Amino acid sequence: MTKRFQVVGIGNALVDILCHVDDAFLEEIDVIKGVMQLVDRDRANALYERMGPSREISGGSAANTIAGIAALGGRTAYVGKVKDDQFGRIFAHDLRAQGAVYETPKASAGTAEETGRCMVLVTPDGERTMNTYLGVSEHLCPDDIDEAMMADAEWIYLEGYRFDGPESHEAFDKAIRAAKRAGGKVSLTLSDPFCVDRHRAAFLAMIRRDVDLMFCNRDEILSLYETDSLDEALARGGEDLDLLVVTDSDKGAYVIERGAFTHVPTRPARVVDATGAGDLFAAGFLWGITHGHGSANAARMGNIAASEIIGHVGARPEADLRRLFAEAGLI
Repeated sequence: MTKRFQVVGIGNALVDILCHVDDAFLEEIDVIKGVMQLVDRDRANALYERMGPSREISGGSAANTIAGIAALGGRTAYVGKVKDDQFGRIFAHDLRAQGAVYETPKASAGTAEETGRCMVLVTPDGERTMNTYLGVSEHLCPDDIDEAMMADAEWIYLEGYRFDGPESHEAFDKAIRAAKRAGGKVSLTLSDPFCVDRHRAAFLAMIRRDVDLMFCNRDEILSLYETDSLDEALARGGEDLDLLVVTDSDKGAYVIERGAFTHVPTRPARVVDATGAGDLFAAGFLWGITHGHGSANAARMGNIAASEIIGHVGARPEADLRRLFAEAGLI
């Protein structure tokens, strides 16, 4: 029987606030270039006041992936917490406009915390520095998980960043159990090496017990297995997972499926804004495997989607990704 959803994502529900800045601005506001750091509400509001003209659009890592799959015509849904405020309404509208189902109950207008947001500061070299206020997104809990939705998904896609929430582990476990009982599969993105450092034991336990497909980049898998050797990390990941996909910047992607190794070269691209590159790689890959393509071709689709997204500001595709796949002879 065909399931209603091909992929259901679970993660942060944030509004990305994208702004071009120079390196001097990063020094003025005392942030480390190229990393994501968590900030509180007061710091978020202070940074927002100092930023120049910006673009506001629904974001969050897994939400970007789900929006990318929806833009390709995939059947998707998303679970992430927002407040009934201006930014919450922006998030819901943008995601639904992409074609994704979004039904997570909003936190009431009287809630002290606000809808989360990520100030994405893009320097002329395309590097992005993220200051993230999680807000109510941090408080995703088991009650926000619709078991019927999880059961009606071919795949669920879990965002590693969301492991920082006080009840997120329980929420993930509820989603995993509902999906697995109904024959669904579980994918995970590690999100960030510092996130891995904070939750290494929990990640490894979940990976070995429940995860069918893991996405990560070079730094994240090195952190996960506490090694400086990529070969060692790939070998250990290949033992823990049926399907492992590791991106390595301009070196492309490594795919290990049931012990078989494939290297998929990247596509040359001009970097305008690296925001969302990994998210859209996952979107292209998940769309590929849910539409009958093998893992190597799915990785090629991921590379194409990532190349498109870094060519402009923002983490939503502006070109027709299916047309790009067709031009590459993949569909």
